[in-house]
Order: sequence, then C-alpha cells, then structure tokens
Amino acid sequence: MCKDCGCSVSGWHTHADGTSHSHTHSHPTLNDSKTIDVITKILSVNDEQALKNRAELEKRKILGINLMSSPGAGKTTLLEATIKSGKFKIGVVEGDLETNADADRIAKAGAPAFQISTGQTCHLDAFMVNHGILHIPLDTLELLFVENVGNLVCPASYDIGTHINVVLLSVPEGDDKVAKYPVMFKNANLVVVTKTVLLEHFEFDIDKVKREARKLNPNVDVIVLDSKSGEGLDAWLSFLEFKRKAL
Repeated sequence: MCKDCGCSVSGWHTHADGTSHSHTHSHPTLNDSKTIDVITKILSVNDEQALKNRAELEKRKILGINLMSSPGAGKTTLLEATIKSGKFKIGVVEGDLETNADADRIAKAGAPAFQISTGQTCHLDAFMVNHGILHIPLDTLELLFVENVGNLVCPASYDIGTHINVVLLSVPEGDDKVAKYPVMFKNANLVVVTKTVLLEHFEFDIDKVKREARKLNPNVDVIVLDSKSGEGLDAWLSFLEFKRKAL
C-alpha cells in the first residue's frame, strides 16, 4: 500500500521459479486506521531491505543512483548518453509498468540491465530493486542506476537502497512542477533540467526552477542538460564522479 496514492507496494512479488507479478485487487482507503498501520509496517520492512541493498553496493564501492522523473522527461536517453561516454562501468535496474523497451535500449547502449515490470504499482520498492540487483554483475560496476517508474508523486517517498536521488525535469513539462510536486524535489540531491534545446519554443524559467528547488532543499544541485546535443553532459559526469569518490 503506497502512502501517497494507495497503490499496492507489497502486491508485487517473485515466485520461487523466478516469475513475478503484481496483484490488482482493491484496498481500503488511506485514512482507515488499519490501513495506516499496514502502511507503517510495509515502510518499516522496506527500509530494512533498503539498508541491505545499500550495504551490498557499498561493499563493492558502487554508487547507487535513484533516477526519477515524470514519463518522457529523458531518463533513458540520459542513461544512454552516460553509458556511451565510457567514463564509468554502469549497470541499470529498469522500472516500468510494462514492456522491456528501456532495458533493451540500455543493453544496446552497452550496459547490463534488468527490467522490473510493476504491473499497477507506480514506483519501485527496495525488494524489487534487490531482485534486480541479483541479476546484475555487481563486481564489474562503479555505478548502479535505478530508473524508477515515471511518476512525480510516489518514488521519492521510498528508500530503495541507493545513495542519491536525481530528479529530471524536462522543459516541455513547465517550470511550475517543482512547486506542484514538492516531495519529489525536496528529496532530490540533484535536479537535472533536460531537453534544453527546446527552450526557444517554451516559456520556461531555469532561474525559477533553481529558486523553487533551493527553497525546498538549500543543498540541492541543479544542472541544465540536453542529452541529444551534449550540453551539460560534462557537468553531469563530474557530479557522478564526485559522488562516487565520496563513498
């Protein structure tokens, strides 16, 4: 049960034969006292698994990055550009409701990837990520990206066992999204403004995004980047290198 929207966190599970699925039955309302107790227990168990995930990465000196945004903001395109830069040894856990499309793109770019299909669950949790980690060759990696389900509401509320949260905001989405979705941006270590080649076609104030983001989190970094043109990619790679060395 998701504390933000009511979807089922625990409905997704893996069977002994390796197959997985999510249940789609209905649940009580979020203000029901029993439901609140269930949510609290689920989050507690999730946090315990997140600690284990993080420890597994730290044992191998791997930086874990939770990559979040609304659908279509450019997460997979940014990952492709990062992989093709050749600067890091990268693995990716992909989260989507359906299809292996993004995992296929990552593999084609040259990195190991594992797809988590969540069904009707609108974000990944620590157990899903652990399942993905088990299918990635960690000993060969420096960075592990988790491309979360496209959603500006739920993903930031759940510790999945990574080290940093990166939120993408594309120019076509508008500069008002930081104020409209504060939880997502408050929990971000980095905000990446993407698709900047389109700035001439949209009314989008980058300075406004920076101001709003730093009201929520004074320590957040903001990078302006276009994965297609390469603008800002060096700053992105430098950020990742700095965070990796700080482990």
